[in-house]
Amino acid sequence: MKTREQVLTAIKNGRRRGRECLDGRDYCRLAAFFPATDWPTFKVIKTDGTNTDQVIDFTEENVLKQLKEDLAFGFNKALDKRGLSADAMHTVVQMWLWVLDAEDEFLTVDYAQYGLPLFKAVALKYGFPNPIGNDNGDEQKYAS
Repeated sequence: MKTREQVLTAIKNGRRRGRECLDGRDYCRLAAFFPATDWPTFKVIKTDGTNTDQVIDFTEENVLKQLKEDLAFGFNKALDKRGLSADAMHTVVQMWLWVLDAEDEFLTVDYAQYGLPLFKAVALKYGFPNPIGNDNGDEQKYAS
């Protein structure tokens, strides 16, 4: 897993291969693991009443906990055929894989059907719930 410093340096230098969410939800989630003084690096300004003094410990356990929550939300959006939200959560999941130094394992997974193939592959790797069972995620029944 990357260190906080590696994450900050990579973001300052243009981040990683891939892309960031259009709405910034990936960096908003990641910023919760950093003190508010680092938020400008993420271009995050929290105005939702979040306590800026509370920082989530940057541990693999906590990152996996957040990945599990985001993955469940991604599955939900994909299964509801919510294109923009599913795409954003696909990007969030990719970001967590980048933080965990696991993104290379998923480079060949196609985006088909709102990101379901990636969501399933990540769920299987980390032992998270997989609501599509034995399906691959690219089946026509999941298309719009």
